Amino acid sequence: MAKKNFSKVKKILKIILPSFVFSYPSFRLYNFFQKSTGYLLERWLSSRSIGYWPNIKNPQSYNEKIIWKKIYDRNPLLTIVADKYKVRDYVKSVLGEEVAEKILVPLYFVTDNPKEIPFDNLPEEYIVKVNNGAGKFIIAEKTDTGTRFRFNDGKSNFILFDSNKTRKMIIHLCKKWLSETYGFGSLEWAYQQIKRKIIIEKLLKNNIEEIPEDYKFNIFNGKCHLIQVNYDRFTNIKRSWYTPDWEYIPVHHSAEYRNKPDNLREMLTIAEKLGANFDFIRVDLYSVDNNTYFGELTNYPLGGRTPFYPISWDFEWGSKWKLSLKYWKK
Repeated sequence: MAKKNFSKVKKILKIILPSFVFSYPSFRLYNFFQKSTGYLLERWLSSRSIGYWPNIKNPQSYNEKIIWKKIYDRNPLLTIVADKYKVRDYVKSVLGEEVAEKILVPLYFVTDNPKEIPFDNLPEEYIVKVNNGAGKFIIAEKTDTGTRFRFNDGKSNFILFDSNKTRKMIIHLCKKWLSETYGFGSLEWAYQQIKRKIIIEKLLKNNIEEIPEDYKFNIFNGKCHLIQVNYDRFTNIKRSWYTPDWEYIPVHHSAEYRNKPDNLREMLTIAEKLGANFDFIRVDLYSVDNNTYFGELTNYPLGGRTPFYPISWDFEWGSKWKLSLKYWKK
């Protein structure tokens, strides 16, 4: 009996404790602790990835300035655009309904209760995501043997085929994601007050049934100075870097050069418009058979822990970014 009661208490604590520990008041307390130590833990964790001890008081590099942004930038728009659901309204307000209608990925369903997911009414292919984070998704794809689901929960990857058991797994994972915060330990303020939801969108594929390339436009003070392209995103990811004029940047471990997309100019125009209200933001777009689609807006790429080889590139791109504490009030 005691063992059974302990098991019940344990289940209740698993539900209650995360929501309490990872609440916004707790985040403020954690931020205060970090501040009282001069952000020693944050700087140490970042140094392990970027290869040097970051200077927060006088940031010069790309990564240093992202860390500074996490700590000091409280632009209210950051929380809106970090929300994969609310950002759709931001896109409409900046680009207008007509352009937004063309580039926003069709939304099939949104809920804060995964049990409501209408599996039987969804198309054969779609992607399931949580709106307050990154790296967690479920892809439903049509195959000759039925619908295949590719799971990525941020820690592991696995594949299941459609069944009642698979649907229960989707509901279970979605519930888990809704119970979790994102970026708490790395001081990513913008994510902490997002009302968590599960969103289901159309799965984008090109005319040869492949997942399209992901174009990441780094916008500094309203202008694009750097484009990162991710290829084979869900299988064997490769990255290349280019200038806005599509000059290849030979960063160590880059993928080989690939031709620029025909809609590059359109993507640049859209990215700079969406990034105009920020001192820095990364605008992620997809090119599907030369049609532009919106991916997301990223405030803190890799939390300020992007390794560059050589490190001089980190400072080169950081020089493009002019910091101003209250830029968003001007």
